[in-house]
Amino acid sequence: MLAKLSFRQLLLAGFLFIAILLSGTSVHALLTLERLTKQSRAVAHQAVNLTEESQRLTERTVAMERSARQYLVLDDVAFRDIYDDAVQEAKASLQVLAQAIPDLPPKQLEDWNTQTDIARKVLQEGRVTNKATLHKNQQALYQSFVRLPEINDQIVLASKREIERRNDQSLMELERQRRLLTALVSGAMIMAIVLALTFGLWLARPLAQIELVIGRLGENKFDQEIAVSGPADLRRLGKQLDWLRRRLADLEADKARFLRHISHELKTPLAALREGVALLEDGVAGTLSDNQREIARILRQNTASLQTQIEDLLRYNAAAFDAQHLHKTPVDLMQLLSTVIDGQRLQWQARGLTVELKTQLAAERQTDLRQLLSNTPSRPPTISADAEKLGVVLANLLSNAVRFSPDSVIDFILTQADGYVSIDCIDQGSGVAADDAARIFEPFYQGARQPAGARSGNGIGLSIVSEYIAAHGGKIQLHPTVSGAHFRIELPYER
Repeated sequence: MLAKLSFRQLLLAGFLFIAILLSGTSVHALLTLERLTKQSRAVAHQAVNLTEESQRLTERTVAMERSARQYLVLDDVAFRDIYDDAVQEAKASLQVLAQAIPDLPPKQLEDWNTQTDIARKVLQEGRVTNKATLHKNQQALYQSFVRLPEINDQIVLASKREIERRNDQSLMELERQRRLLTALVSGAMIMAIVLALTFGLWLARPLAQIELVIGRLGENKFDQEIAVSGPADLRRLGKQLDWLRRRLADLEADKARFLRHISHELKTPLAALREGVALLEDGVAGTLSDNQREIARILRQNTASLQTQIEDLLRYNAAAFDAQHLHKTPVDLMQLLSTVIDGQRLQWQARGLTVELKTQLAAERQTDLRQLLSNTPSRPPTISADAEKLGVVLANLLSNAVRFSPDSVIDFILTQADGYVSIDCIDQGSGVAADDAARIFEPFYQGARQPAGARSGNGIGLSIVSEYIAAHGGKIQLHPTVSGAHFRIELPYER
């Protein structure tokens, strides 16, 4: 199901899913907070009601006692009515307290009603003239109203306990909800992070695949089929990239065939031209005048130059193809450099040059590599590389340095650092013009500073060097110098 959706749809779905998860958690937290607020408000209101009813019960009990005593002394019916009203109000408060306090003992309620009934009987007898009877009634009334405050105190105490119980219950519920909300928020955050990472990694994987295959296409590696996993639109993009790969492979093959055919077609008439010029110079068609011989010489030079350019074009095309097919073996760079230098010994000695090979195995380099005092006995590590192609790279750098250097020294400095080995080639020639530095590694590009009297180069040497170094995962750079040219090659290696 997910594979049918596009990248944008999946991205939107991921954001919506995470937003819904976090929004649901937030809404639940708000509803819980509102419910707890209402519950706290209700508990506070009940606590106030219980306190008010307890105070009213105490006040009504005092009013009952006062009106009852006044009635016995004054024998006024109004005081008895006041007493009855106070009893009704006290019983109403007592009923409210009984309903609000589940743990209130029924015995206290019965005892309170019993005492009020005794007082009511005394008051119903009215005021008597018999002192003994009056004293007896007063004693009974006194006993009733002594007992009622004690019962009231017990009821007030039960009311306070009920308030405390409800407060504790509210606090416990609040703590439980707090833990629940903490767990929900933490779970939502963790799930959101997991979902974000899952969606991110799942959606980033095809993008990384596309980036990788585009890099392969840029490096002219057309031998691997391109298959991109993930959303539907990215899979379609992968198919389009694979079509582009096949198309580029066909174009590369067509270009190679074109170069082979055009070189073959050009070589045949070119060979005839060279043979004809040679026959003219040999006098087969008759003796040539000086002007004719000069024309024949110009023809011979241009046909030779044209043949060289055709061969260089084929050689560059072959080098670009070979750069994609490396045969890596353990390579001793010190030994390889020595072999390359010895291989061109006749050339640099004929020009009065000196080629020095130095090593520096420290992690830090000096700013001016010419200030190295002496060779160190240590040797750089052996790297995995194509020895033949690295030999071509070093040979091209040395031949360029020999071609452009006067009577001076050419330095090759081998440096080991963490993760890579660098090879510096430094000469003291005319150097590279500032305008040429950006294009020096382009094929068939020749700089403005050419040695006087030397045959013009073909401009593919440094481009082949760049192709081979890039194929090894390294890089070559032209470093700015006051005089001469300074090329640095950096090759990766593992300890």
